[in-house]
Amino acid sequence: MKQFDPGFAAHVAGGATTLAWCWWLERRDGVALGFTDHDRPLTFDGRVFAPAHGLEGGETADKLGAQTQTSEVLGVISSEAIAEDDIVQGRYDGARIESWRVNWRQVDERARIRVDTLGEITREDGIFRAELRSGQHAMNVPQGRLYQHLCDARLGDGRCGVDMEGAAHRLAASVVAVMGPSAVEVSGLDAHPPGWSVHGMVHWTGGRRAGLRDAILGQAGPVLTLARPVGDWVKAGDTLTVLAGCDKQFSTCRRKFGNGVNFQGFPHIPGNDFVLRYPQSGDRLDGGRVVR
Repeated sequence: MKQFDPGFAAHVAGGATTLAWCWWLERRDGVALGFTDHDRPLTFDGRVFAPAHGLEGGETADKLGAQTQTSEVLGVISSEAIAEDDIVQGRYDGARIESWRVNWRQVDERARIRVDTLGEITREDGIFRAELRSGQHAMNVPQGRLYQHLCDARLGDGRCGVDMEGAAHRLAASVVAVMGPSAVEVSGLDAHPPGWSVHGMVHWTGGRRAGLRDAILGQAGPVLTLARPVGDWVKAGDTLTVLAGCDKQFSTCRRKFGNGVNFQGFPHIPGNDFVLRYPQSGDRLDGGRVVR
């Protein structure tokens, strides 16, 4: 059971209350915003919570144990605070949100009710509905390693060890033309082998998507196919950094990156087809490795 400070507890128990909701939102890119459903700004802990007219918190059901608790915030999109473009582009995905219950007459009387992660955001006719997921949601994320042929490291992380800051694995480029909702033509890719960037990443360094990242699904010459639509926010001349891609195969790790010693998969385990097949004349059955 949540314990409130004596002053706040006495105010809540008094019956006639002057309570407001305050939300403090921190995006993964470092941008922080404060909102309240009160009609005047509220300030505490050095934070300013601006009135967001039409913003209101949804009903929350507390659950026992490790079940994920969810609630929602419903409101009108404000161009000065929460731009619809920023929502569509994913700038708010995974943001951290603190929910406070505050006595707006005496803001020292307050309690932090929840700390959540921003989940799915839906929009319709200028109204957004944001799902708030409790910390237990992280328990639904798969943990540990998989016993599989493919590498389970992220290219360039501590387990992989490939230096992605090197010139061999990154390319500073610019958009030549927008070819479709998810396809852009970029400069400089002809300096690398065909398919060099497939399964890689694009880091936008200029334009309306600056600071965002997009996965690369395919490459046809100088044209990149990205994992999400970007055509409405990208134009010719926007700058980006293209990172080399890895398909998680042992042969790619060894030949493309010279990093076979750090491969984080299990390429030598036999698959189901190998286990169930009949021995044939000429088979190498000496217990040696399967992949060379």
